[in-house]
Amino acid sequence: HLALAPPRPRTASHAHHEPLLRTPALLDSFVGRYRAPVALIAYGAIAAVAYGVSFLLRFEFQVPPEYGEIIARTLPVLLALRLITSRVFRLTRGRWRFAGIGDIRRLALAATTGSLLFALAVFQIPALAGVPRSVIALEWVLTLLLTAGVWITYRTLYEVRARARAQEFLDGSERRVVLVGAGEAGNLLAREVARSPAGLRIVAVVDDDPLKTGTLLQGVKVVGTTADLPRVAKESEADEIILAIPSAPPERILEIVGRCEAIALPLKVLPRLDDVVGGMVRVGQLRPLRIEDLLGRDPVRLDLPELAEELAGAVALVTGAAGSIGSELARQIGVNGPAHLVLLDHAETPLFYLERELRGRFPDLKLTAVVGDVLDRALLDRVFKEHHPTRVYHAAAYKHVGMMEGSPRAALLNNALGSSRVAEAAGQHGAKTFVLISTDKAVRPTSVMGGSKRLAELLVQGAQARYPGTPYRTVRFGNVLGSNGSVVPIFQQQLSEGKPLTVTHPEVTRYFMTIPEAVQLVLQASLLPEAAGRIAMLEMGRPVKILDLAQKMIQLSGADPKRAAIIFTGLTAGEKLHEELVAPDETPELTAHPKVMLVGSSGAGVTALDAVTGKLEAMASGRFSDDDAATWLWDLLGQLGVALGAQHGAGHEAEVLSAS
Repeated sequence: HLALAPPRPRTASHAHHEPLLRTPALLDSFVGRYRAPVALIAYGAIAAVAYGVSFLLRFEFQVPPEYGEIIARTLPVLLALRLITSRVFRLTRGRWRFAGIGDIRRLALAATTGSLLFALAVFQIPALAGVPRSVIALEWVLTLLLTAGVWITYRTLYEVRARARAQEFLDGSERRVVLVGAGEAGNLLAREVARSPAGLRIVAVVDDDPLKTGTLLQGVKVVGTTADLPRVAKESEADEIILAIPSAPPERILEIVGRCEAIALPLKVLPRLDDVVGGMVRVGQLRPLRIEDLLGRDPVRLDLPELAEELAGAVALVTGAAGSIGSELARQIGVNGPAHLVLLDHAETPLFYLERELRGRFPDLKLTAVVGDVLDRALLDRVFKEHHPTRVYHAAAYKHVGMMEGSPRAALLNNALGSSRVAEAAGQHGAKTFVLISTDKAVRPTSVMGGSKRLAELLVQGAQARYPGTPYRTVRFGNVLGSNGSVVPIFQQQLSEGKPLTVTHPEVTRYFMTIPEAVQLVLQASLLPEAAGRIAMLEMGRPVKILDLAQKMIQLSGADPKRAAIIFTGLTAGEKLHEELVAPDETPELTAHPKVMLVGSSGAGVTALDAVTGKLEAMASGRFSDDDAATWLWDLLGQLGVALGAQHGAGHEAEVLSAS
């Protein structure tokens, strides 16, 4: 992690330089406040100078006296045209210290338009006649050069002052950085580092393009390729490495991380290109490398331009709103501006903090937080009658496989009966959309948790037949990185405590996605007309070995891979060795979106599901023990024709493995 230098005490040296630093700051403040008038004065002065110099060049610095009158008659016209075109082409709005290609393009258009209009006036208006054609051409060239020169000079002075100010207050305490990537992002970052008092100093650059070796990037030499990183880091006495290749695929990042393994230096990265707002690169955007950067698959980003239109005037209800998925759903729904957002969760404290966060982020959003249980039919009826939700996102569920093996009755009540009651309330009150959040563990389930979620899927599909006016959709996805209780936070805690990382089996694999990916899939599924009554799944790429994940997290943590240990604890009851996306009795179908597919299955009849609901209601009254609930679940799924997975269970002999 990047450790910025702590604030240093003010010294006599600082006091000596304060007037030098304060004067340009006051000038910046004045220019910023009166940007347009200052720019117009500058552009007018440039035009006048360019016009006069053009006559001098045309007549080799011996301008005939009769041209003095012509200059006096035509200069006001030229100035007026230059100022008008500067306004029209928005040259007065640009910030000179950020001038780029777009500004140069607008300058060329403004200068060319002004010169053409001036030439037209000179040749068509007798009172303005007498200006040589060569003067008009020279004035156009000089205006371009002088204006661009002013911009470059201002930008250069600003950056020199910024560097001086940074050096003054840091007193040489910067962290020495090797920059990986000499492309556009690397160039922008190097320039920003040079003028920003962020406590960084780029001492070397590497890039795998051999044509860039030996060139300079913002004054720093490109000294080799990524294969040279260990040598370059040692010779330059680097404190950290920054990866400035936001477009690099995960495989490329993995390769670079592998080369950094022997260096044992902190590694930071720029976010991906579509995360860099407005194409601007800032030092503050640097972040530590995350495990999702190394999963070997590109994050899926779904385009949802129609979501805001769908949510306009809508009332959205999110159950399980305080959980990892529910809270991110609430955030992304809030961004799209519904008329009203209702949050339902039985966990009071996290719901309290989520409500505070959303009120701070969306002060104009009508927001209601409800503490309650999805099994409370009276509460659900009151919520639907009072708030009239039109879009229901049901994320409330118990998800921990091991815990649910010990509490099958609770899993069935919360995951299956709770889903049925929310789905029933949505249909009875005419909701326009219902989305169930499911899991890949519902595919050929081997655990009570997976079985209860598969039953929830069937119950929701049955609700579609009961309430055809409400489209019911189910969304499955794999493990979510960073969610509460998931493997990544557990590994992070074990690393922070200096403990061995625990992996159930050396060959165990899982599909992974980030929380934003999962939520985008939920929202995308809610918009697909063909998903009504169906199950939607994201194309999740290749499964990830948990052992590889553990080893990569050890590497990211900076721990010594040769000393860090990984312990194999054995598969727990109900845990699969490999997860699946589609069961044998299910048929995947493509949709209009290449990363989303639909899954259909034979399922169960509505009549059978009515009987199932009755059994669950009896279970809620306390007439089932945990053992009875588990036995009933597996018998029921078998009767309904659900494909079941092989029971692995615990028992793999524990082993200890060095992370290396």
